[in-house]
Amino acid sequence: MSSIIKKVASITVLIMLIILVGVFSILWIYSNKLPDYKFLKNYKPPVSSKLYSGNGVLVSDFSSEKRIFVPFEAIPNVLINSFLSAEDKNFFYHPGVDAKGIVRAIKNNIKNALKSKRLEGASTITQQVAKNFLLSNEVSFDRKIKEAILAFRIERALSKERILELYLNQIYLGEGSYGIASASLRYFDKSINELNYSEAALLAALPKAPSRYNPYKNIKLAKYRRDLVLKNLYENQYIDQNLLNELINTDIKLSKRQRIYLEDSRYYVEDVRKKIIDTYGFDKVYKQGFNIKTPIDLNLQTKASAALRKGLEQYDRRRGWRGSLKNIKITNNWNKNLDKFKLEKSLGWEIAIIKKINKFEANIETENNIKGKIKFENLNWTRKNIGELFKVGDLVYVKNINQEDYELKQLPAVNGGIVVMDPFTGRVLAMAGGFSFNKSEYNRVTQAKRQPGSAFKPFIYALALENNFTPSTLVLDAPIVLEQGSDLKMWKPENYGKKFYGPSTLRTGVEKSRNLMTVRIAQEIGLNKITNFSKKLKIYERPEELMSISLGSAETTLLKMTSAYSSFVNGGKLVRPIFIDRIQDSQGKTIFKNQLRFCKDCDLISYTSENLPQIKNNYKQIFSPQTAYQMTSILEGVVQRGTGKKLKDLNLQLAGKTGTTNKNTDAWFIGFTSNLVIGVYVGFDNPRTLGKFETGSKTALPIFKEFVKNSVNNHEARPFKVAKGIKMMVVDASTGKKADSNSKSTIIESFKEEKIANNYKIDIDNIGDVSKTNILKFY
Repeated sequence: MSSIIKKVASITVLIMLIILVGVFSILWIYSNKLPDYKFLKNYKPPVSSKLYSGNGVLVSDFSSEKRIFVPFEAIPNVLINSFLSAEDKNFFYHPGVDAKGIVRAIKNNIKNALKSKRLEGASTITQQVAKNFLLSNEVSFDRKIKEAILAFRIERALSKERILELYLNQIYLGEGSYGIASASLRYFDKSINELNYSEAALLAALPKAPSRYNPYKNIKLAKYRRDLVLKNLYENQYIDQNLLNELINTDIKLSKRQRIYLEDSRYYVEDVRKKIIDTYGFDKVYKQGFNIKTPIDLNLQTKASAALRKGLEQYDRRRGWRGSLKNIKITNNWNKNLDKFKLEKSLGWEIAIIKKINKFEANIETENNIKGKIKFENLNWTRKNIGELFKVGDLVYVKNINQEDYELKQLPAVNGGIVVMDPFTGRVLAMAGGFSFNKSEYNRVTQAKRQPGSAFKPFIYALALENNFTPSTLVLDAPIVLEQGSDLKMWKPENYGKKFYGPSTLRTGVEKSRNLMTVRIAQEIGLNKITNFSKKLKIYERPEELMSISLGSAETTLLKMTSAYSSFVNGGKLVRPIFIDRIQDSQGKTIFKNQLRFCKDCDLISYTSENLPQIKNNYKQIFSPQTAYQMTSILEGVVQRGTGKKLKDLNLQLAGKTGTTNKNTDAWFIGFTSNLVIGVYVGFDNPRTLGKFETGSKTALPIFKEFVKNSVNNHEARPFKVAKGIKMMVVDASTGKKADSNSKSTIIESFKEEKIANNYKIDIDNIGDVSKTNILKFY
């Protein structure tokens, strides 16, 4: 008997030795192939870079994985308890692998296999960290061994809190969200500190199958899984029976973050994104959690986008109806696969199908299965007979007017841009580069190079004022023929309307946008000065020395032109467009600051001192403050009497200039108040005529007007500041001479002090300053 016991014991020992040798062999073999886990001590997951508006509102983020890193100390217990109950209730007690959990899973899987049910796993949170950070998602025995070995090693190297921190910040929770903080915003629009157990349980329910349990896709299945987590919370004694019953009877309430501002600012955001990627590289921007502060004003941005869209739509309606998006067969699921027609939600447009047509209206059904009508009495703009408008099955854009009444919409074929700037700093406050970013990401503010036409003329006249001209200098408005070079045709410029007006003041040349006067002034100044001046203002980089440049024949962008107009408001200084104020890294360290202004001697001024800080700047002076004011005054005249007089009824202090190119291909209006400069451009992406009467005044100016009407009040549009060294006097509007009793019309004109002395032969000291209030009476 004893010999049998000895044999059994020997065999048992042998088997155990074989098992031990096998286990050690496996461990030795796999240990040499395992990735290095030590970097997890200092590892930080890829974090989104955030882009903020001028007043600190989050506008957008840049990320390969939408994630906000949250340290363990900031994670509330409600979340920790929920995830432990859902994924690994023994987390704080096992060494990396849960033996009890494995045994339980084996037993349950035997039953599940017999009943053809889904098998369950037994991976701990530590094992999931090993898999997510160090291994692939391959389902194999080989990976499970590696996972277990790494889990033991990670537990020895890291604290439980660090492991849980890594897990909760790394896991994918559906809807493009990584980590608990991002998911909390995505599903509930809340910070993690605001979550209750019902919401935390839903997040904890997602790691097992984020797509399957996505509450936006399958609310019933998501609730079923959430309720299981709630029951686990009860079993683990985190909640009591009463709270369990209350939470299980609570429906899932989702609140997706609204991104209307983001839609309206996508041209702006994309421009910033390109700039910082060019500077810092894709990986840093998308993974290192920059905080990017921009000047964008979301209120102005919304109004700028709305004004541009309204103006483009008004122009497009003048051209008539072009037809439906597509004609399809009417079925129960006709509204599927419409993504290519989708526009920004901020437009308020919907896609609809024409279901029935009668004498007075068309019956429609929207993409959201809402029935409605389009009344033909509102469709005069289409220039079509009723029978030519629609066919049953046509897909069209509509916008709800009231109840079941819908307005027919059409995506404009024309496009354009609008930009709003601070003239004293160059900070870009708003920018819309087109009607719809969804349809075209091409930015007509920063990318489209077009001829500015007459919008360039003010710089010719500003240069003239810098070269011994005055606003009252008479210039001949008569036909002129010029040579352009030995191999080029003779150039014969004409005024709009092909009329000539004889000697006229320089002011009149701008206000009435006279081409022939502008060319004569350019001749007098010289092409070399003009091209150098345009380069100093950053309008052009390498302009050709052709006389036609004086009429805006060289191409530039709306952003450059608008930036150059800032010089008229700020006293003749060059400002460059600023899209980024400051960039900070994830630790709060400033790595970029765009600031050319500084506080002089601020460190020497005590808060008890009566001395006020002085803000200085390093902006380059391009032309004199006196010339800047004279041009501002002249451009005010454009609004009061000239090509911009459609703005006069706003009763605001405005100045600006229209621009129209040959054959009415491009339309411009660039104008300003005392603290804003606004540039507008309208044209086709593949240049062609806008139409016979589609000038800057008719096509671009209404967009400027719409924006100013909704964004600027009398307090914000203060009178323009008169520069030192400027004297005012009453002159005859026609001759530019000092007004007398025979003058039929008079205006208050601005002169540089030395020009008054030289040209009017009077004593400067005896000329009183005329206040701005008095000037307005003469206008």
